[in-house]
Amino acid sequence: MSQNSQIIESFWAAFDRFEFEAVAPLLHDDFVFELPQSGERIRGRDNFIAMNRHYPGQWRIAITKLVASDDEVATEITATYGEKNLPAISFFTLRDGQILHIREFWPESFPAEEWRAQWVDVNTSKT
Repeated sequence: MSQNSQIIESFWAAFDRFEFEAVAPLLHDDFVFELPQSGERIRGRDNFIAMNRHYPGQWRIAITKLVASDDEVATEITATYGEKNLPAISFFTLRDGQILHIREFWPESFPAEEWRAQWVDVNTSKT
């Protein structure tokens, strides 16, 4: 396993334990977090940590898939929030052994289309 993969696993493990301060050393001085679906950009580790510390409720995080190549890592996670299992896709860029940038997507589940039912084995879109 690559060093960058281990950094991202440590990142998600800290989030799962709600130990946001443990994430601080993993974040680069020029850290940026983006949520394209809402158009939000959060600059700096302090803002990112504060935002997560103030998020209402609690969740559990499980990494479903992690793919790493050089200074890029992508993860698919499941955030269990109450009775909901919410998928998220995150693209990490690392520099000098720290997370420089995260671009994150939280896709909404949607009903399967009836027209393609004849080709579908399992409807995995339901969470």
